[in-house]
Amino acid sequence: MGKFDAYKIDLKGMKENTYSCEFVLDNHFFESIDGPEVQKGKVNVQLRIRKTGGIYDLSFQTDGVVQVTCDRCLDDMDQPVSSSDVVKVKLGSDYSEDGDIVIIPEDEGIINVAWFMYEFIALSIPMKHVHAPGKCNKAMMGKLNKYLRTSADEEDGWNESEAEVPEDDASEAPQDIDPRWNELKKIIDNN
Repeated sequence: MGKFDAYKIDLKGMKENTYSCEFVLDNHFFESIDGPEVQKGKVNVQLRIRKTGGIYDLSFQTDGVVQVTCDRCLDDMDQPVSSSDVVKVKLGSDYSEDGDIVIIPEDEGIINVAWFMYEFIALSIPMKHVHAPGKCNKAMMGKLNKYLRTSADEEDGWNESEAEVPEDDASEAPQDIDPRWNELKKIIDNN
């Protein structure tokens, strides 16, 4: 038995037009699939299959938590994930992915959904993942404060409360302009 045989669905052998099943993806699943984005986590996946004509609609609902690296302190953190995705599958002569439709060989009629589930989870992870304010590794934040400066005049370094400025308020924050740029602007304005 292969390591992903539990995730094979026999579409050709479906007796009814609808079918539902549930998967619990744990650390073993993520280690076995060996994808770069997620190595650990626990995610529940509900799969509903509906057959309409010759097309199978596979609806995936994923909810759970995966472990990712904090962008700020580099410690592991739990990141909630949730997504709703649909894959359309039909039977054909050879396996292919044509736009929105996956074609699987009609003589087999079996699709393995392991990689689809992994991709949906990986795509639901936000681009930015940082701990909540005050939850980052204190030692790493101390080192970051020591070496990080945003301008030559700044002595303090990183200030976590200032770093969490919402994007809407970023335009209202005062902008320090390097005095050399001001001098260049004066030269350009005089010409």
